Amino acid sequence: MGRPVDLRRIEAWDYVLPEDRIARYPLPNREDSRLLVVPPEPQPADFGDGHIPDLLTHLQPGDLLVLNESRVLPFRLLGAKPTGAPGEVLLLRPLDGDFSTARRWEAWVRPGAKLKPGRHLVISPELTVSIAAGLEDGAREVVLETELPTEEALLRFGRLPLPPYLNREEEAVDRDRYQTVVARTPGSVAAPTAGLHFTPALLDQIRARGVEVATVTLHVGPGTFRPVDVDAVGDHPMHHEAWEVTPEAADAIARTRARGGRVWAVGTTVVRTLESAADGAGGVHPGRGETDLFIAPGFRFQVVDGLLTNFHLPRSTLLMLVAALAGYERIFAAYAHAVASGYRFYSYGDAMLILPSNAPGSRS
Repeated sequence: MGRPVDLRRIEAWDYVLPEDRIARYPLPNREDSRLLVVPPEPQPADFGDGHIPDLLTHLQPGDLLVLNESRVLPFRLLGAKPTGAPGEVLLLRPLDGDFSTARRWEAWVRPGAKLKPGRHLVISPELTVSIAAGLEDGAREVVLETELPTEEALLRFGRLPLPPYLNREEEAVDRDRYQTVVARTPGSVAAPTAGLHFTPALLDQIRARGVEVATVTLHVGPGTFRPVDVDAVGDHPMHHEAWEVTPEAADAIARTRARGGRVWAVGTTVVRTLESAADGAGGVHPGRGETDLFIAPGFRFQVVDGLLTNFHLPRSTLLMLVAALAGYERIFAAYAHAVASGYRFYSYGDAMLILPSNAPGSRS
């Protein structure tokens, strides 16, 4: 392919994407998205072009499909300073409670030079954000001042922090379509986008095929939008994201391994969750924590066999993750095929299915 061979350098992870390939709106129906089927190296590069329901032909009875049930909250707050000048707060993580109840938060603010400790931003007559302290990396500790419950205040006055590459403000369609149908636990600033392709009917068809379905939680942080901006990939600081694997999900994986089935992850967030909770024997430990796991070529997968994922940004850690699973040359060939074939990219775009290369749980 003539691409750089040193995968430790960021230049190896670049590709050119025409602007018109970025999906700025969802398709009318979730299942209408196209599906690019990718056999991993060293199998022949016979890419398959289909649509999301074709996933059923690749799942086998006894397999397990794992989705992320994290729900996006409207964490973006737009308001005005007492002078009338505009300002913005993006809530990152709670400091004194959970995502539904906390009053004190770590946040990013704009303009950072103006919103210093002691100042405040009026979001509405019923919600004010006070800047309490400065934190590392330019973040702020902020306090939500409102008589309303936190989640109600966010739902009424906040906006979804849509990815910057959509180049638009939130619209009515996003409140429904920027959530998965399994979204339950609030906490993400971005949707686990591979899950956006599923409908309740499709999940019922998957279960009827004899495939078990389980959910885990990983709250997607704002670092998911950050490209790697250092020359040496290994110097990139990974962001921390909160995850949880319930005993029910861990038991589902154990049952799948016992019957010889395969574990399919829906999205890179599920991959990072399962591999962070890996028990060393193909299963996972139930529990919760924070992960900064950086998955790149050379990583040894312990849990995940196959992956459904969207197309990712150049120079991103998510692109490196999928290349770790399918192979570097294979992924770049698949992306070139997708660009040439008119696939839609990024959050509201189409999907690719990376097929397992080995027996269940035997990746090395």
